[in-house]
Amino acid sequence: MARWRTPVPTGPRPDGPAQPGEQDILPQRDRPDVARPLTRADLAQALRVCAVDPVSSVLATARLEIAARSGFGAASGQAWGFPAVGKLEAVCWAGANLVPVIPLTDPDRRAEAVAAFAELARVHGRRSSSIVGEQWAALGLWEHLSPHWPPARDVRADQPSMAIGTAPSLAPEPTVRRSVPAELGLVLPACVRMFTEEVGYSPVASGGSAYAERVRALITEGRSFVRVVSDGGGRPAVGFKAELGAVAGGVAQVQGVWVEPAFRGRGWSESGMAAVVAATRASIAPVVSLYVNAYNERAVAAYRRVGFEQVGTFATVLF
Repeated sequence: MARWRTPVPTGPRPDGPAQPGEQDILPQRDRPDVARPLTRADLAQALRVCAVDPVSSVLATARLEIAARSGFGAASGQAWGFPAVGKLEAVCWAGANLVPVIPLTDPDRRAEAVAAFAELARVHGRRSSSIVGEQWAALGLWEHLSPHWPPARDVRADQPSMAIGTAPSLAPEPTVRRSVPAELGLVLPACVRMFTEEVGYSPVASGGSAYAERVRALITEGRSFVRVVSDGGGRPAVGFKAELGAVAGGVAQVQGVWVEPAFRGRGWSESGMAAVVAATRASIAPVVSLYVNAYNERAVAAYRRVGFEQVGTFATVLF
């Protein structure tokens, strides 16, 4: 299995009651200060928690919507809820990514939710390739888990979360368009190069069929955007690309923004992102979001020129 995609956590069955003899991972799950795995019956309430801040929760909301439609198996993960009894106040998606959604304002209650989710994650063991979410929640989880989980490969502690809900401030590049299924062989290498630059290893180093299928799905769903140019030898090449990695709750989150190195410094990311924003708002979601490393000052400035505004701060812990 490719490194970018990790196994679904084990434990109580979220699609139904535990099977005879199946061990309960939380014998004290009826306590109000712990979290519990959610069932499909809980998902409407979980989605209401996410709706408090649709931009910060879009990653979790997208998986929860799939689980609500087709089950947790189709969504490739579990949902955890806090508290274990009573009305849900916070949720955490546990799949390829561990994504806390804790829309609480009281600092003490926030800390209780983080500790409760960390305890569930500790019991399950490290099965996610990253922890990602609002800065205080993601780093809080890692503070609890770092004594128990293997060391992180990288901690990106300051990632502005940015969003735009209006027309872009710049003219869209007219040649940016959705890619089509026949272009998988063109788009996939660009995606692999972007991933390797950003994360530090190739997503296809161990075969990578799951990664290729993910790229194929994004193309098929109309969530892959490209600017195709000549490579100088008369062959087509991807000069700019971006994907909508998560779409849910009226928000589309852009991921995988990349410009071929030979074309960097020409404003292609700005005009390309303007095109992605315009196309996305026209037919997919009214709000477009992304998050970016604060040290990438050129990217932050480029997104601001397009019209994105910072609405929060994320953090990502990579394994």
